[in-house]
Amino acid sequence: MESFNYDDAVEELKTFRQTNERQSERVCALGAKMMRDKLQSKLGDEVWPFYEQVCIAAMDTGDKDLTNYCIQQLQARFGESSLRFRRLLGMKHEASGRLEEAQKVYDSILAEDETNMLTSKRQIALLKTRNKIPDMIKALTKYLDTYYDDAEAWLELCDAYLNQYEYDQAAFCCEELLLLQPNNHLIYLKYAEILYTVHRYDLALKHYCKVLDLCPDYTRALYGLHLTSSKLLNDTSSPHASDLHALATERLLHIYSQQPHQPIVQDYLAQPTA
Repeated sequence: MESFNYDDAVEELKTFRQTNERQSERVCALGAKMMRDKLQSKLGDEVWPFYEQVCIAAMDTGDKDLTNYCIQQLQARFGESSLRFRRLLGMKHEASGRLEEAQKVYDSILAEDETNMLTSKRQIALLKTRNKIPDMIKALTKYLDTYYDDAEAWLELCDAYLNQYEYDQAAFCCEELLLLQPNNHLIYLKYAEILYTVHRYDLALKHYCKVLDLCPDYTRALYGLHLTSSKLLNDTSSPHASDLHALATERLLHIYSQQPHQPIVQDYLAQPTA
């Protein structure tokens, strides 16, 4: 059995909190051991973030007894009026499948403090789980009005718009993301694919090229470049389409020549474009 060292356990749990790592099973194991040995009393004021951390981990692992114990300790200390406690209560409802009750808790918190970031994120995640995409879009839009630089939220909003086939709004989200992460080739790729979908081939072509500039021989981008340039071969306003089509074809043939088990791809690329 692994030996237990109190100081090491406290430091490990603190590191998880600082780095936002869930590591739920490990947190539960350390937290439960400390509680069994009544070592949490040595933490002083740090005991409250400890209880919160262990509570969330216990929800993740489905340990109801440990969840309830932590909830009881936090409730006794902060009371039911505490927004932080109520957020945990909402998460407990989620973990138990009581989604409607969880939604009511989050709505009540945001009615008091609409800038509560953690609760906003829980509300958005819950709306997604309940497949309430239009409501999720509204919540995300409101959240981003306050937390504009949250790239993960912009990506979530982009995917939500795509789910609703609202391609112009999804493209706008990608544009905002590119301002936040100008060297992320995956965002350029997503933007290029959206542009291709709405037949904005010339602009899609430029962004597929940007992907390849950041990540040479990225196969998905090469296919996008191949397909997009083929749409522009007869367009006099796109003089580089022919060269880019030839480049994409050559690079894809080279890549798949290293994988002889996929001759069908080489056969397809070798066919003349109509």
